[in-house]
Amino acid sequence: MMRGSALALAFLLVAGNGVRAAKITESELAQAPSARRIAGLQAEAAYTGWGAVARQLRGVAVGLYEKQRPQAQAWYYLYRWADFFSLTETQAGTNWSSAVMQAKAGTASLPKEIRTNQHQLADFWPRELRSYAMASQDFSDQFFTLLSPLDQPSAAMSILAGLWSRFPAEFKDYANLALAIAVVYDAPPPPDWPHAQVSPNALPRRLPPPADVFAFFVRSDQLGATLQHLRQLPASELKFVVDTSAAFGEMVWAQKNVEAPLALLAKVYDAIHYRKDRVEGGAFMWPQPTYRLPDILQEGGICVDQAYFAAMVGKAKGVPTLLFRGAGLEGWHAWFGFLDGNGRWQLDCGRYADQKFVAGFAFDPQTWTNISDHELMFLTEGFRRLPLFRTSRMHAQFAELYFAAGDFPAAAKAARTAVNIESRNLDAWNLLIGAQARLGTAPLQYEALLREAARAFQRYPDVEIVYKALLSRSLRDRGETSAADFVDRSTAQKYEASREDLSVKQAQEILRRSRAAGDTGNHIRTFYGVLQSFGNGQGMDFFANIVKPFVEDMLKSDQPREAAHAVEQARHTLRVDPHSQLEREINALAERAHQALK
Repeated sequence: MMRGSALALAFLLVAGNGVRAAKITESELAQAPSARRIAGLQAEAAYTGWGAVARQLRGVAVGLYEKQRPQAQAWYYLYRWADFFSLTETQAGTNWSSAVMQAKAGTASLPKEIRTNQHQLADFWPRELRSYAMASQDFSDQFFTLLSPLDQPSAAMSILAGLWSRFPAEFKDYANLALAIAVVYDAPPPPDWPHAQVSPNALPRRLPPPADVFAFFVRSDQLGATLQHLRQLPASELKFVVDTSAAFGEMVWAQKNVEAPLALLAKVYDAIHYRKDRVEGGAFMWPQPTYRLPDILQEGGICVDQAYFAAMVGKAKGVPTLLFRGAGLEGWHAWFGFLDGNGRWQLDCGRYADQKFVAGFAFDPQTWTNISDHELMFLTEGFRRLPLFRTSRMHAQFAELYFAAGDFPAAAKAARTAVNIESRNLDAWNLLIGAQARLGTAPLQYEALLREAARAFQRYPDVEIVYKALLSRSLRDRGETSAADFVDRSTAQKYEASREDLSVKQAQEILRRSRAAGDTGNHIRTFYGVLQSFGNGQGMDFFANIVKPFVEDMLKSDQPREAAHAVEQARHTLRVDPHSQLEREINALAERAHQALK
């Protein structure tokens, strides 16, 4: 428990050669932490360690929160800095490598062994930078809401320290830009970034020195060469500016030679002549020895080259952009998105309107993983910029604090407040559900909470489906099999037409349970039921994840007749266009089944 008043908490402050106790007064707690207080905390940390300071500040922040004092969050961030600074490089590196391996993100960039030393993260920053960070609530807010478990703390802090040292005047004006660079450049990109249809010889996958990137974009902004005002964009959007794979010379070329006001940036995609001859010849890889922006404009390209060109031109002009890789029946399609002048993301620039694709994939340069569907929608809606969400996030931050301390009733209360203020606060929902689970909430009440969460995210399929899966599992655990089956079927059918990938996931889970039961006859009946219910008009994704595994399972089980029948039923149920990749795949699988019959 972390309750009880902390308003009379005593701190040790160094004064000359002596040490005296100084209480935090009511008047001081009514304001943001002062420069004098921050200096005293740094002095105390030199004697007691940042961990001791963090424990004291946690009590202060919680006391203010429980008394509903307006400065609770400012003191909370002071606690967060002390707690963060207290981590050793070994602890931070171990946490980071574990998170990267769990997420299967960029594991090739992991060091073979974590450096073992007991230097605290505070040691990576000079005292002046620590003071600036602790005193700035905006910098603190962006740092702690942006920082991900997949960020390498010591590397990110080293980058920020380097920028602070080299650009003392510009750092404060462009702190958001510095933060964006720190979380992107803390680890190298994967080999298929920004896309895989160009060789590493033509496009080396190397990030430039962070200081050079900072200098380039600061100068571009100051000279008026950017279409967005970089000082006004948060780091969460600037990270989609600084993740450029184009060289500085190419970006300067784009600034000078590609005329495109922000309102018409989508048209840059069509500035690249589309090379049908490459598609017809199956030449999906870039054929030239270099992959520079002027090369692409001169040579023309296919959709991925159009998307790359447009995205890099946008970044050169200070516009956050995303490059989407999507899968169609006849190979790859790619498009791009950008942040427009109204602060809204336009995500369908160059996307075909007359074809159904599974959701596109775009790298999050901070984590080098694909951005989730709901995160893309959150970006588009922009609600996280609003004061209402910031209030909700503050309650979620304290809910997380309570949860970590094992005070699950307080965690549930704070998380409930957060979701009541903003129902799209995903972190708060997860904390609320986790706290209720730890409290041993009755199954019916727990399931009602899961249904409420699913309704809150009914416009975000990849989130809704997770809560529906938890609901199904809870129902199944207490023997409500029919109710669980209904949840699974209704979820899959909901997204059958609009989101083949999510419908397929549900169908896979139904078949997995059927196969695990060990009744072959029932498994076969389940397959045809799934095909009938979810397969009408579906394409390659359904074939690859449902039909083909089932047919191969039948062949391994020495049931070629059943395999051949399943292929033909799939041919009549799925959307099989003439001369398509799907038709070729089905024909090949049918041939395998007929060969097994002989």
